Amino acid sequence: MTQALSADAAQAASRYRRLLWRRTWLVLGLAVLLVLAVLGDLASGASGMGLGQLLHGVFDPGSLSATERVIIWNVRLPYALMAVLVGAALSLAGAEMQAILDNPLASPFTLGVSSSAALGASLAIAYPLGVAWLAPSLQVTLMAFTFACLSVLLLQFMARLRGAGVQSLVLFGIALVFSCNALVSLLQLLATEDVLQQLVFWTMGSLARADWNKLGMLAVVLLLVTPFSLRAAPAMTLLRMGEDRARSFGVDTRRLRHASLLRISLLSATAVAFVGTIGFIGLVGPHIARMLVGEDQRFLLPASALVGALLLALSSIASKLIMPGVIVPVGIVTALVGVPVFVALVFRRGRSL
Repeated sequence: MTQALSADAAQAASRYRRLLWRRTWLVLGLAVLLVLAVLGDLASGASGMGLGQLLHGVFDPGSLSATERVIIWNVRLPYALMAVLVGAALSLAGAEMQAILDNPLASPFTLGVSSSAALGASLAIAYPLGVAWLAPSLQVTLMAFTFACLSVLLLQFMARLRGAGVQSLVLFGIALVFSCNALVSLLQLLATEDVLQQLVFWTMGSLARADWNKLGMLAVVLLLVTPFSLRAAPAMTLLRMGEDRARSFGVDTRRLRHASLLRISLLSATAVAFVGTIGFIGLVGPHIARMLVGEDQRFLLPASALVGALLLALSSIASKLIMPGVIVPVGIVTALVGVPVFVALVFRRGRSL
């Protein structure tokens, strides 16, 4: 009897180790695919420069002409790297949100952070502060980030109210989305023709605003937040198994949700403040990662970040190829891809109820 139990335990341990190795290799495979997508993003464009020439210019900038140096170091590299960082930030935030809210349709935009940032940016574009030492583009970024953070404070306040559960938080986020979108539409109605063009372009979501300063700031935020997300992964895995079970293992679910909400908001607010509104990455990325590695948050969180970065890198490539000679705002590409997936998730969710 004892020997049979030991054999069963050994077989279970062996299967678990194989599962861990499989998930590890899947995450590594996603990283390899991401590298290939970034190379493809670097090579795509209207300049006609090949991948070999681009890589040679990256590792030996002195061999480039002035025009080639501008194309590679001021356009191609910031554009491609911004796609990676923004996709990773939004998808990681989406994975955490779906875990703490136990809602497969949740994303950073569900809580209104993106819409709040769009409202702040629209105000800065329509009514600039007129501060001489503050560049207009920096004003837009600062206002977008400020309004996103204000939305976080509102969400934190709502989460602390007595009787405010997960569903109440989601409903408040949806109300915030509609309110901010209505105010942005009002600004567009009152704007002049030149200002209206800027407002519309910003709300579409574009990587064209990428530069090395923005890349550095977003990279710092991502590097600071990711370790805390990974540290909370076991607790979030327990939460996905049920709030009562998580509490029985000593998890402070309220504190876990508040900390996760802060990370989600910081990631999505920074990303949206730099590139505008890019939808569906935070929704679709975690679902693709979940199909690959399951619900174990130790693997799901890094896989979600990689899938989000991969999706936005591929969308960046598509944005250059849809209309030759014209870079389509990447937010349009992600919406075209994300809407069918969103509809499929809604129907799938409905059938499971």
